[in-house]
Amino acid sequence: MSDIIQLLPDAIANQIAAGEVVQRPASALKELLENAVDAGATQIQVIVKDAGKQLLQVIDNGKGMSPTDARMSFERHATSKIRTSQDLFAIRTFGFRGEALASIAAVAQVELKTRQTDAELGTLIQIEGSEVKKQEPVASPVGTSVAMKNLFFNVPARRNFLKSNPVEMRHLVEEFQRVALSYPEVAFTMYQQDLETYNLPTGKLSQRIVGLFGKSYQGQLIPCEEFTPHVNVRGYIGKPENAKKTRGEQFFFVNNRYIKSSYLHHAVNSAFEGLIQADQHPFYVLFLEIDPSHIDINVHPTKTEIKFDDERTVYAVIRSAVKQALGAHHITPAIDFSVDVNFEDTWTNNPETKSQVDREYSYKTFNTPEFKKSSTSGWERLFEGNISPKPIQEKPSSEDELEILTFPSRASMDEPRFMIVPEESEATGATFQVEQNFIVAQMSTGLLIIDQQSAHERILYERYFKQIQSAKGVSQQCLFPPTLQLNPSDYALVMDMLPELHSLGFMVEPFGKDTVLIQGVPADVQVKNEKELFEGLLEQFKNFKSELSLDKRENLARSLSRKSSIKKGQKLNPQEMETLVGQLFACQNPNYSPAGNKTFVKLDLNSIQSFFGK
Repeated sequence: MSDIIQLLPDAIANQIAAGEVVQRPASALKELLENAVDAGATQIQVIVKDAGKQLLQVIDNGKGMSPTDARMSFERHATSKIRTSQDLFAIRTFGFRGEALASIAAVAQVELKTRQTDAELGTLIQIEGSEVKKQEPVASPVGTSVAMKNLFFNVPARRNFLKSNPVEMRHLVEEFQRVALSYPEVAFTMYQQDLETYNLPTGKLSQRIVGLFGKSYQGQLIPCEEFTPHVNVRGYIGKPENAKKTRGEQFFFVNNRYIKSSYLHHAVNSAFEGLIQADQHPFYVLFLEIDPSHIDINVHPTKTEIKFDDERTVYAVIRSAVKQALGAHHITPAIDFSVDVNFEDTWTNNPETKSQVDREYSYKTFNTPEFKKSSTSGWERLFEGNISPKPIQEKPSSEDELEILTFPSRASMDEPRFMIVPEESEATGATFQVEQNFIVAQMSTGLLIIDQQSAHERILYERYFKQIQSAKGVSQQCLFPPTLQLNPSDYALVMDMLPELHSLGFMVEPFGKDTVLIQGVPADVQVKNEKELFEGLLEQFKNFKSELSLDKRENLARSLSRKSSIKKGQKLNPQEMETLVGQLFACQNPNYSPAGNKTFVKLDLNSIQSFFGK
């Protein structure tokens, strides 16, 4: 039997390797930027056309390459970063695998120009699909310029999997931000379709953060530093009030290399425990300095995942550093033990403390409630929800002697109480609210208990989804249209879903660099602040996008229904409650909210009687 195993040609082997290294234009940008930083560049320029599909060019002023090195750089496993296997455990550069340029050249048309400082002429190399088309001397500035054209020109199936230009541009911006954050001492510029997107001069880390994410971040940065024999932590965290429900502005760097780690992210979130909601994520840019021998970065071709030999210690140091930073800047709430309210003598015997307490509570005056005479029994007054700070003794005029005593307590003065809110006098009594959260409706066979927020989300979701499909949304024009400045990533996202926004009733137009003008909002949405509504919609959209794999139209309908629905604690009149119940049961799927939560439960008479043992 003849032999059937053979070596693959280099062109095919490079295309296979490119499947791991170059997944989209952003993957190639990451590799080219890291090579430029490793070359010692102090100025790096990025040029993007057609979201990197037509052109992606990175120009640096690094040390450049000789003609031989320029040719060797496109060979697989050719690198200047390591020589022996021991070097793998002392890596401080970005690249070391020697696969990036070979993989890019396998699936694109690449043009390389490079010149060293002591050379009179540079080198030009043109490669298409791993095949060298031209190599010749050329006049060029010191440094290296790599232009990647027509990505996946020889793999059309891969090109079809690329997303729209705004989506691909958003990924390009994210990769650019990560490398620019890791080296604030390097100047970066980025051009998109010949328009300048970023111009970041050299400076401090705080200046680089503001340059990337906007001036609004100036007031929310808290310095964070912790130095230990095992690991050093430095960087900035955001204030709790600026936390968002979406991820994307959380950055970990280990020895200046960006990494992804849900375990370390949990360390930061646990330090914010009690200061932010459970579904929120704080902003942070944290740099970890650790001995390379204690980590393994050769885990994945993209090198965004690493392993620590003592991950628990790193977790504890990060958590401690963030907690200390929050406390040092008076973010963590403190308890004042100067006044002990548990023992009366500790403050009544001290004139200064007593006057302070008296002034604090002087405005909290209560009037004794007057109960109207009615045929109802006295015990029903307990449901009125009246609390008096002084004992009240009342004798009703009826023949039944009843004494009601209500004693105050500082500990329970603001204690939440379960209340049934009676409707206005014009109510029929068949529908009412409980805790301004649930709607109770009477049926012939029992009771119907409805979660008002989940029910309203279901109603709005089906309405908005139909509007997007039919493109018949009604808009309410803004009297004074506000402008909203976004970061380039969010701006690209908004431009990608403009048709769907118009279908819902949002009249949004581009208004200069990374800025949109909100001309109108959906007519059926109660709006107090158009800018806040649109920001909330965008954040909710990104939250669903990161957690769920949803169609863009469905995601947008869910996001707007979540943002504009009736919330817990909102009081409804009887007509509003009856309208909501009617609209809920007119939906195609009234049983569940878009998130999958129940919208109502039924209590039939048999179930109610069973509660009382009947």
